[in-house]
Amino acid sequence: MRVGLFATCVNDAVYPSTAVATVRVLERLGVTVDFPSAQTCCGQPQYNTGYRRETEPLVHRMARAFEGYDYVVTPSGSCVAMVRDNYPRIGRKAQAEGRGDTLAEVADSLVPRTYELTEFLVDVLGVTDVGAYFPHEVTYHPSCHGLRMLGLGDRPRRLLEGVKGLKLVELPGAEECCGFGGTFAVKNSDVSAAMGADKIRNSLSTGAGVLCGADNSCLMHLGGMLRRQDAPQRSLHIAEILASTEEEPLV
Repeated sequence: MRVGLFATCVNDAVYPSTAVATVRVLERLGVTVDFPSAQTCCGQPQYNTGYRRETEPLVHRMARAFEGYDYVVTPSGSCVAMVRDNYPRIGRKAQAEGRGDTLAEVADSLVPRTYELTEFLVDVLGVTDVGAYFPHEVTYHPSCHGLRMLGLGDRPRRLLEGVKGLKLVELPGAEECCGFGGTFAVKNSDVSAAMGADKIRNSLSTGAGVLCGADNSCLMHLGGMLRRQDAPQRSLHIAEILASTEEEPLV
């Protein structure tokens, strides 16, 4: 099995440790992982802001970068949702405009091979115990794309429950949006901050030392609010928890 790691822009620029952790988990489970250096952005920021035509070259680039891999795996539900939900839309729109079938063919190739990390672990590899060790109380925030567009369901929770030493604490209002939403946080900053404050209040009420999620974009928003409050809680991507072991614990 050959997997191409799609690190994503946010992880590459701000949270490279999440990409490293993803590789550690997959290789521990016997998966061969490559990092195609030609990868860039999947086009989500452009597409969500209304620049569909400007997104198309990035769709082509994704296809070229990950050609030949059995699976494309990324620790980002929002980027997977972009590929699986929006790439077919882009392809169909190009067809309707009489600009050929190439984009639709690209989508047909990428969509069935692209997986978010937790669904790849559970659905493809068939594991919920990855040999992790993390002796802390953790509360889990399900990001909107993973929850609503990908239907990740309890996959992240099952993986967390399989971590030795970890105590999973229920997050009140877990299914409520954290308020990030990419450009939404820029265009509607007051609303975004208010939604984030609600999520942080609920998270702190659990008493957990770690707020965990599967999308670093949301965790960047929430983690920044936690740091500004000097709160006794830190945000952490699930990949980094799953990468932690008794031999190499995550500090």
